[in-house]
Amino acid sequence: MKKVCVVAVGKIKESYLRDGIAEYAKRLSRFCDFSVKECEESPRQDVESEGKALLSSMDGSYNILTDRGGEDVSSERLARIVSEAFSKADRVNFVVGSSRGVADKVRDKADKVISFGRATYPHMLFRLMLCEQIYRAFAINAKLPYHK
Repeated sequence: MKKVCVVAVGKIKESYLRDGIAEYAKRLSRFCDFSVKECEESPRQDVESEGKALLSSMDGSYNILTDRGGEDVSSERLARIVSEAFSKADRVNFVVGSSRGVADKVRDKADKVISFGRATYPHMLFRLMLCEQIYRAFAINAKLPYHK
C-alpha cells in the first residue's frame, strides 16, 4: 500500500485542528497508509536543529517540501505531482518546516518544493489545509466527484 506522511515541526495543540486532520486521515485510509510525524520545535528557534529532526524522517522516500518559495501548485497539479512521486517511491513525505522556514539541508534533500500561494497562513492551520489537499489529490487521481 502507498504511504503518505506529513512530517512537520511542532505539535498541534488545538483540538479542532487535530480533529480535522484526523478526519482527512480517515478519508485517506481508502487510498494510502497516512500518518503525521511531528518533530520537536527548537526552543531556541533554530532551523538547523529542527532540520536534523526533519531529515531523520525523510530518508528513503520521495520528499515534497512545502515552502512559499516553491512552485505554485493548483489542486490538479498537486494530483499529478503525487502520481509522479508514487511512480518513483512507495512512500511520499510532505515536509512542513516551522514558521521560520527550513534549513538549507532540508531544502536540498527535497525532491520537489511546492507552494500553495503567496498568502500567509497560520502554521498549524496550514497543516490541516495540506491534509485536505492531499486527500483532494487522491480524489482527483481516482476521478471521484469530491473535487467538483
